Amino acid sequence: MKAVVMTGANKPWEVQEVPTPTAEPGQVLVKVHASGMCYTDVWSTQGYGGDLYPQTPGHEVVGEVVEVGAGVHSRQAGDRVGTTWVQSACGRCAYCRENRPLTGQTAMNCAAPRTTGFSAQGGHAEYIAIAAEGTVLLPDGLSYQDAAPMMCAGYTTWSGLRDASPQPHEKVAVVGIGGLGHVALQLSKASGFETIAITHSPDKHDLALQLGADHVVASGEELAELGGADVLLVTTNAFDVAEKAMAGLRVSGRVVLSGLDFSKPFSISSEGVPFHMMRQQVIGSTHGGQHYLSEVLGLAAQGKVKPILETFSLDQATEAYDRLASGKMRFRGVFTPAANG
Repeated sequence: MKAVVMTGANKPWEVQEVPTPTAEPGQVLVKVHASGMCYTDVWSTQGYGGDLYPQTPGHEVVGEVVEVGAGVHSRQAGDRVGTTWVQSACGRCAYCRENRPLTGQTAMNCAAPRTTGFSAQGGHAEYIAIAAEGTVLLPDGLSYQDAAPMMCAGYTTWSGLRDASPQPHEKVAVVGIGGLGHVALQLSKASGFETIAITHSPDKHDLALQLGADHVVASGEELAELGGADVLLVTTNAFDVAEKAMAGLRVSGRVVLSGLDFSKPFSISSEGVPFHMMRQQVIGSTHGGQHYLSEVLGLAAQGKVKPILETFSLDQATEAYDRLASGKMRFRGVFTPAANG
């Protein structure tokens, strides 16, 4: 089969012919119809995921089950499924003995998690073998292309919003209107919250309003002038922007870190009223469990959230990576391997 391959740290992606996997016990073999690109793909290519080369990246994977491994009873050939970053846990380590749900925490704490695009082959390929327990059934009527970004971008931002537990009277501000942020705006508005977009890009103002923002501001000071927000949903890795946005965080407000950057810390300014005297919180958020994933897929199937996409064939991998790594891919890129044949 054809697959995108990371051959080494900071080396260009290559498209190679590699063996088609088979469904081992407990797994399903999926023909990939769409595989979304996440900035984590760039970090793993740059070496932040460790020496995992050669490896195929991609953890926003959706497609059709074409083979079912021994012992699998919950999936069958023809099922439309998706998988995310974390497919399964070892089930035996100290963390697993706490019997927590399968979440992003699993990848950081389990002794031997199966992680898509890291410890196991990723989705930027024509086929992928997936732990059946790490799959979810896609709602009828939701296209593969729209479903793929929900497996991480939608899952991440919805988990962040749910972790913040906003109340009906509260306001939500989304920091950064990119691949995650443009989805977060739609999710916040679909949930009925007064929603504010924070972006330094003037050309995104009108789009933010179209996506559901009630207001668009450029800074925490402007946010404060509007009366502030109770939740700052940080969807960017530009932590300096997020830190400054805290100037508009209200009393008992929550900062939710959904964006990732392994190269720098998130800091809290000592200017103004002390953070602890405001009784504010910083919440680290990751994929929060398959019940959250099912919720966001349901919202997408209802048309309440729709990602803005750029689509690529596998043969366009170099172009796709360059756009993703340079920031020119403004929202979400998706490979469509099944369209190749």
